[in-house]
Amino acid sequence: MNYTLKNDILTVTLCDHGAELVSVKKGDCEYIWQGDPTYWAGKAPLLFPVCGRLFGFKYTYEGKTYDLGNHGFARLMDYKVVSKTDDSITFLLESNDDTRACYPFEFAFTVSYKLEGDKVSSHVEIKNTGDKTLPATFGCHPGFNVPLDGGNFDDYYIEFAKDCTPNQLMFTDTCFNTGKKKVYPLVDGKKVPLHHSLFEIDAIFWDRICDTVTLKSDKSERYVTYKFAGFPYMGIWHKPQSDAPYVCIEPWCGLPSYDGIVDDIMDRNDMYHILAGRTQDFDYELIFG
Repeated sequence: MNYTLKNDILTVTLCDHGAELVSVKKGDCEYIWQGDPTYWAGKAPLLFPVCGRLFGFKYTYEGKTYDLGNHGFARLMDYKVVSKTDDSITFLLESNDDTRACYPFEFAFTVSYKLEGDKVSSHVEIKNTGDKTLPATFGCHPGFNVPLDGGNFDDYYIEFAKDCTPNQLMFTDTCFNTGKKKVYPLVDGKKVPLHHSLFEIDAIFWDRICDTVTLKSDKSERYVTYKFAGFPYMGIWHKPQSDAPYVCIEPWCGLPSYDGIVDDIMDRNDMYHILAGRTQDFDYELIFG
């Protein structure tokens, strides 16, 4: 079921399937990719309890092997709506028989959205509701229309708010982590010009980043600014080897597994180890110009 939040500037639609942001409109401009399956059926999935893929879609825990799909299961589940106002909504996903079959832990995964002027802010909380340590991480995968209001895909660029020297994280052609990095040259110290050939293989991910970026064009007044303090990695992606008219901007707190290695989930890199009764919080903001 879809739910609408609205103020004097934005009209925002969210879905209880995946607690997903499915539309943001300002005037007649739609900012969110609308999920054309020709390219990619997603819109803005949330990644939990893992980011990226596990080797063989498997991991081990206490000597047992479990199957877990790409990016985990949170994007595929139906959530409860626990509160709703004209400009805010909170979704809840709790551990259940389906999640325990692939992830034998007790949790409450809460996702809140709030409108403030031209901004959509989100607060995510992972709570350990069980009695053993909860291994988990989190990431965002929203797609944005490019172009936003005319022009061409390659008129647009990603601009970091401050000069930075990010490392590109080197993945295999099958999207597994290699542990290797190389300095990624930014244009004018801040910009990543968009062109379809960036995605010949798959995504580009960085660490050592500025935590605020803007999707923009010098030929348009429309833009999206993404603030994601506390996320150590960020990537950009669209369907490889295509002319897909969107780009995903993806702040992640975790990375894919190494090729050929089935992880013990308690030893996997970039997992938070949340003690019983404790929580791990994440906050991010999207500003629509």
